[in-house]
Amino acid sequence: MAIDDGAAVSKQKITELRARLQALKEHLDLAHLIEKLEELERQTLAPNFWNDAATAQKIQKEHGQIQDKVKGWQNKWDDLEESEMLLEMAAEEGDQEIEQEIALKLGSFANALAAIELECMFIGEHDSCNAIISIHAGAGGTEAQDWTDILLRMYLRWAERHKFKTEILDLLPGDEAGTKSITILIKGQWAYGYLRSELGIHRLVRISPFDTSGRRHTSFASVMVMPELDNTVDVDIDEKDLRVDTYRASGAGGQHVNKTDSAIRLTHLPTGVVVQCQNERSQHRNKEMAMKMLIAQIYQLEKQKKADQQEGLHGEKKGISWGSQIRSYVLQPYRLIKDHRTDFEAGNVDAVLDGGLDGFIKAFLLWGK
Repeated sequence: MAIDDGAAVSKQKITELRARLQALKEHLDLAHLIEKLEELERQTLAPNFWNDAATAQKIQKEHGQIQDKVKGWQNKWDDLEESEMLLEMAAEEGDQEIEQEIALKLGSFANALAAIELECMFIGEHDSCNAIISIHAGAGGTEAQDWTDILLRMYLRWAERHKFKTEILDLLPGDEAGTKSITILIKGQWAYGYLRSELGIHRLVRISPFDTSGRRHTSFASVMVMPELDNTVDVDIDEKDLRVDTYRASGAGGQHVNKTDSAIRLTHLPTGVVVQCQNERSQHRNKEMAMKMLIAQIYQLEKQKKADQQEGLHGEKKGISWGSQIRSYVLQPYRLIKDHRTDFEAGNVDAVLDGGLDGFIKAFLLWGK
């Protein structure tokens, strides 16, 4: 029986997807990855493998990441082969219901493949880590504090779309509305790889809801993105270089929050880095999380210092204001979001502010390469 139009479209889709999978195989250098995987497996079977726990953990982590890539590609290839076989059987039997099911499956397959293709651009050492995001209101007063809330919602909605878990680590409310600063943890595979594109100053132009005259205002907020580092990363912090302050947590809380000095603020005296955490009821747990945040910030500072030395960049640090933004969100007099690094633009402002960041993330990864 001749294949109908629907089956013909699905068959063409399968051909396109197979070509993308072949290109992905070449990009991954799958044969080399399989060899590397076998070598790492041999290392894990060595009798003295756990003599050096830190090295063993690094090897296990690398083994898991490579195994995920190899299995991910192989599973996608097998799924596509199965879909093609079922499509041919459905076409022969004239089963349009199965043909429609396969067409829907191929649509989901294409979305999943796009995510894998994006993840293949992650080449940073810590791209697979969870992400710690700190948002700070800049120039603009209440406007900027409200802008911080809008950015927070955008990242939380993005995380929800990607089925990542989120946790608020620290929050400083605004005087009248919005938020002065907030730190959140986003947990999920490649969270930092995705979100490191957001590091920088974000500028908003809109008619202010706080201005009774209806004038246009410009607001700024800074976004800092750091990986949540595991214990395989060695960052030397001397306890004598730390000032530890305890205080009563602000905001809504349970039986102990707001009633005891459970919140922790750590100041690293040599660098001036300050972090704080108040989300846990236990002072011990808050200090543990604050130490993770401090280690991540100092590690980032050291990396940036080395990069600056290599590139001869010793410019002054830019403030959270005009001229230093990485991205502009213009709601008036026209509606457009533009990334000034990649020149990527989006006219559907509402969709982006509702978490539709993937276009900007992909453009940044391609720009970075």
